[in-house]
Amino acid sequence: MSKEIIHTDAAPAAVGPYSQAVAAKQGRTIYISGQLGLEPDTGELVSENFEGQVRQAFANLKAVIEAAGGSLDNIVKLTLFLTDLSKFASANAIMADVIPQPYPARSTIGVASLPKGGQFEVEAIIVV
Repeated sequence: MSKEIIHTDAAPAAVGPYSQAVAAKQGRTIYISGQLGLEPDTGELVSENFEGQVRQAFANLKAVIEAAGGSLDNIVKLTLFLTDLSKFASANAIMADVIPQPYPARSTIGVASLPKGGQFEVEAIIVV
C-alpha cells in the first residue's frame, strides 16, 4: 500500500506526530475498533499508569492490525480518546515512538470516561 501525504500551508500545520491528510491509492480498507490498555490474557487494565495504558493500547492495536494482514505502516487514520487532555503531550510522545513516519492523519478527543476505567483508547483505519 502506498500512502500519499497531503499538506497545505493554507491550514494549520500538524501539532504532533500526524499528517494533515493521507490518501491511500489502492488496497483494502479495514476499520479497527478502539483498543484500550487491557492485557489480552486477563481483559484487565495493564496498570493505573497513563503511559502504561497508552503503550498497551498501541500494542493491542498492532496485534489486531497484524491479524488483519497489515502493519503499523498501513495506518491512514488514528483517533485518540483521552479522559485527561492535560496528558496529550505524553500520548503524543508515545505515539511518535510507536508509529512510523510518515505519520497518519489523526484526531484527538477528550472524553468523560472510557470502558473499564481506562484513561486512553485508540482506533485506526488501515489500508492493506
